[in-house]
Amino acid sequence: MPQPPLLILLAAPRGFCAGVVRAIEVVERALEVYGAPVYVRHEIVHNRFVVDSLRARGAIFIDELEEAPQGKSPVIFSAHGVPKSVVEDAANRNLIAIDATCPLVTKVHREAAIHHKRGRQVVLIGHAGHPEVEGTLGQLPDGAVLLVETVEDVARIAPADPAMLAWASQTTLSVDDTREIVAALETRFPAIAGPHKDDICYATTNRQDAVKAIAPRVDAILVVGSPNSSNSVRLTEVATRAGCPVSRLVLRAQDIDWSLFENIQTLGITAGASAPEVLVEEIIEAFAARREVKVELVTTAVENMHFPLPRELRVQA
Repeated sequence: MPQPPLLILLAAPRGFCAGVVRAIEVVERALEVYGAPVYVRHEIVHNRFVVDSLRARGAIFIDELEEAPQGKSPVIFSAHGVPKSVVEDAANRNLIAIDATCPLVTKVHREAAIHHKRGRQVVLIGHAGHPEVEGTLGQLPDGAVLLVETVEDVARIAPADPAMLAWASQTTLSVDDTREIVAALETRFPAIAGPHKDDICYATTNRQDAVKAIAPRVDAILVVGSPNSSNSVRLTEVATRAGCPVSRLVLRAQDIDWSLFENIQTLGITAGASAPEVLVEEIIEAFAARREVKVELVTTAVENMHFPLPRELRVQA
């Protein structure tokens, strides 16, 4: 029996961003320089496949620094950034601290510090409990940052001085949601200062734009990524809002609920910024085993960003 045809619209850009590539390279290079094991505080990026691959090579993922042997043990801070207290704790424990924080997250930290120095309270748009948010909150003293997650939160915050405010955001949010929250902040606090350039990173924006381009053209969209990956979850939300009837997040092919895709004629596929391309290829192959697949690449931007490794690893290279 001939297999029914399926047109796959493959979003570009998708998958690894420059910050994720850098973070993974930090762990790989640290293993070369120091040998196994190297310790990584929290997941280096939010993708279980990546984490398991690095664990197999000698990386040990820990929740707190106390789990690393005190002394000259290399400990890597994840791409999401860490509070200042963690950096200080690493120094006190005489650990070899290697910072894999994405430079675009570091940019948010620096801007928040500048606003604080100028006497402004910072309103941070982000998801409570996310490691990136915890890292940004931890850059300044208690009370210096107010966290808002929704437009409704804007009406509830009580700043010390409404005339001395600035806003910043998590780098992996929905562009549209963030725009609405910023508008609410500017309506309530007309004097609020913003970043020189939007805090949502280029990769998050580009991947959301690509999904918006394919969502109206397909019967369903698969987003390759982990459920704890903020930017991946946002892609499923963006797809739904852009008109796609079925949008699902999967880590890899074995997680696909095939009953949702039996009768579709067009499928969109993208990947969050921490999802490796090998998992995208695995999913396309899984569909090709069931359907006569034709793949069409839909490109909405070309990325050539690159971030160098931390200085201590470049010196050793």
